[in-house]
Amino acid sequence: MQLYDTIIIGAGVVGCSVARFLSRYQAKVLVLEREEDVCAGTSKANSGIVHAGFDAVPGSVMAKMNVKGCDMMRDLSEQLDFPYLNNGSLVLCFSEDDRLELRKLYERGIANGVKRMRILSGEEVKKMEPAVSQEVVEALWAPSAGIVCPFSLTIAMAENAADNGVEFRFLSKVELIEKTRNLFHVKMESGEVLQTKTIVNAAGLYADVFHNMVSENKLEIKPRRGEYILLDKTSGGLVTSTVFQIPTVYGKGVLVTPTIHGNILVGPNAFDLTDKEDTETTRDGQKEVRSKAALSVPSIPFDKMITSFSGLRAHEKGGDFVLGEPDDCYGFFDATGIESPGLTSAPAIGEYLSGIISSRLRLPLREDFNERRKGITVVSKLSVEERRELIARKPEYGNIICRCEEISEGEIREAIHRTLGATSMDGIKRRVRQGMGRCQASFCTPKVLAILAEELGVSTTDIRKNRHGSELLFGKL
Repeated sequence: MQLYDTIIIGAGVVGCSVARFLSRYQAKVLVLEREEDVCAGTSKANSGIVHAGFDAVPGSVMAKMNVKGCDMMRDLSEQLDFPYLNNGSLVLCFSEDDRLELRKLYERGIANGVKRMRILSGEEVKKMEPAVSQEVVEALWAPSAGIVCPFSLTIAMAENAADNGVEFRFLSKVELIEKTRNLFHVKMESGEVLQTKTIVNAAGLYADVFHNMVSENKLEIKPRRGEYILLDKTSGGLVTSTVFQIPTVYGKGVLVTPTIHGNILVGPNAFDLTDKEDTETTRDGQKEVRSKAALSVPSIPFDKMITSFSGLRAHEKGGDFVLGEPDDCYGFFDATGIESPGLTSAPAIGEYLSGIISSRLRLPLREDFNERRKGITVVSKLSVEERRELIARKPEYGNIICRCEEISEGEIREAIHRTLGATSMDGIKRRVRQGMGRCQASFCTPKVLAILAEELGVSTTDIRKNRHGSELLFGKL
């Protein structure tokens, strides 16, 4: 039976961040993920906003991790080669009655340590963002905010962790955790039992389940669904900043934002559920997103919508992140209730928990730790000369498979053969954006199926969208 220093449950953005920062130490670390890939749960349906940190309650864990994570994002993007844009954010105020709420946000931001914020007049806002509503009377401008791709961030941290020795196991569901005096016994769905000195509980919507196995101080995670609308890249440039409205008890409200890839993203609304798997979109939900977004930006071209989707936030009833050990379970580290701004906070959470664990286990730093990772080749970003030179050496980079996003055969094959390479259609999609364009994979799916089957040495009938049971083909006629 193998003994690990740390087992991390969950390969979302927080689990992968903890893994990446723990990989700086001489330690035996394992990440367990029930899905087939990283970023396949809560982290995958995310607005990609790097929040400045003015919304969280001063003194809360959420506030501290948010501001720290925002400050870390630019350097992390340079180290791990994922796209990041510091585009800033605006919170719009539409009436005299809301001015007080806007100033409360400003004061919160100051208390939390957010830098360079200021209140803009309505005229200043309209000059900065001509498409916003003429009803705007003021706005809070936070220039430290930004945008990233949730997939790229999570995958980059996971690859870097794996390259530095962290072990990842996918399609590996944890059934039971038992604590003995000095060790945890982790029983898998397969029947295998693993031993570890410490556990990091980064299981998203199911983090309360694992916490409650080992602690009498019970937690309760409620799924909070938010629906989004994604517009075609021809709508890009409608706004350059991330545009918010005054927050409510349900969160930061419906936003309008550019994405890191040039689309416009609208959403989310917020609806509390009991089903932790309910990611449907609804007619009423989409109608709500459209109407609320139009209050901020009336001219949103919804006729250019290319897809809609929903995500589930892991809302803990206390309303704050739960980080660290419960009083009655030494060595079990929660990263629980990580809802927005969880993506922004993930690097800070990873650094924080890895620091505690490394100190607890007296882990020495690795002399050969490599903090850098090189991303997948993006042919569409190359100059004409660079593309010509690459194609001369590797002709597969000249064969465009996904026309909407200009993704080549070479990029798809590279995504399969990288560290923690793609094994599913969604895995390809997350790494190179194949199928994320206007036609939503209508033309390129058969070719990608064939490439995956060839590179993995399996039949096309074995290729899945994601988890077992999502096979796309059943045979040939």
